[in-house]
Amino acid sequence: MTIHETLKAGIPDAMRAKDSVRLTTLRSLVTAMTNEAVAKKLGPTAFLSDDDALAVLKRAANQRKDSIEQFTAGGRPELAEPEKLELAIIESFLPAQMSREEVETVVKAKIAELGVSSKAESGKLLGAVMKELKGKADGGVVKEVADSLLQ
Repeated sequence: MTIHETLKAGIPDAMRAKDSVRLTTLRSLVTAMTNEAVAKKLGPTAFLSDDDALAVLKRAANQRKDSIEQFTAGGRPELAEPEKLELAIIESFLPAQMSREEVETVVKAKIAELGVSSKAESGKLLGAVMKELKGKADGGVVKEVADSLLQ
């Protein structure tokens, strides 16, 4: 069963459990995936592949993180709290993220493989690392690790 199908199948379970946060989150994710399917000219009833579904999930997670940051900076913790709950639900469908140490190991290997020695070449390094990790690590963490190793 694909991620898209799993999300859609989770809606009736959330209704039965009367879990309004989960229900709202699943509905918004399914809507985002349906919009993505229509944008890819697959039609509104088509299910996305897992790669496309993961891209939608990552986008939704990043939106929630940004909202949490903005609400917290604006002194509105009561608005940040529901976003945190939604983010936790979205992250449950994303693959587990690599630790900083694991990312550091991959970045070191790529530096040796590509022969990158300066910060000027960090773009090439980041592109290669992100392509290899395919969403298993946060881009911000990868950039921090690469910057620290290239200094």
